[in-house]
Amino acid sequence: MRRKRRLARPRTLAPLLHDRLATAWHGSGWSRTVLLRRAAAGLLVGLAAVLALSPQAGSSPGVEVVVAARDLAPGTVLDRAAVTLQALPEGTAPDGAMPTVDSVTGRMLAAPLRRGEPITDVRLAGAELARSASADPDAVGVPLRLSDPDVAALLHPGATVDVVTLGEQRGQPVVLASGATVLVVLDTTRSPAGEGSLVLVALPPTAATRVAAASLSQPVTVTVR
Repeated sequence: MRRKRRLARPRTLAPLLHDRLATAWHGSGWSRTVLLRRAAAGLLVGLAAVLALSPQAGSSPGVEVVVAARDLAPGTVLDRAAVTLQALPEGTAPDGAMPTVDSVTGRMLAAPLRRGEPITDVRLAGAELARSASADPDAVGVPLRLSDPDVAALLHPGATVDVVTLGEQRGQPVVLASGATVLVVLDTTRSPAGEGSLVLVALPPTAATRVAAASLSQPVTVTVR
């Protein structure tokens, strides 16, 4: 009986990958350099893909803070339509950022804000702003209704003023408080007809009480230092 001859498998014309690698590695120094560069490039591409698909540290929900929903002017009394919540990555929220809408509703804005800007405690009229602006840990804010609106137009937050009024003898000025720091100057067009412009200043508690009491019964104004 004739034996069947085994047919040899046809060799592939394309060299296998490990054959190519072996040939390149055992070849000239230039071939090895090219091989190493290609391997390094492949590793870098793979690493970039892994990093792109892996969760990023900044993609966490972060912390929610109150931000301006639109451009806001100083003196704006904040309501729910003026603000919104925005999540910021951990560690990026400014110090004193307000955490809830309820914490700012009804409060007066002491400085202009751009849409999307976080609202902090020192941007709101109140004790925090008074202490920060005057560098006095006991300072409080005092609203003044100035008799002359043109004087208010000359003021700006951070200005230092003296609060004065008329004494018992007409024409005799009396200094009620010295070195007050201007916190907020309301737009004069917002003042009711027949009333002076409203300015908020920071003063120590004793001087603040004296100024507040005097402003109830007599006109007051300020002089700019």
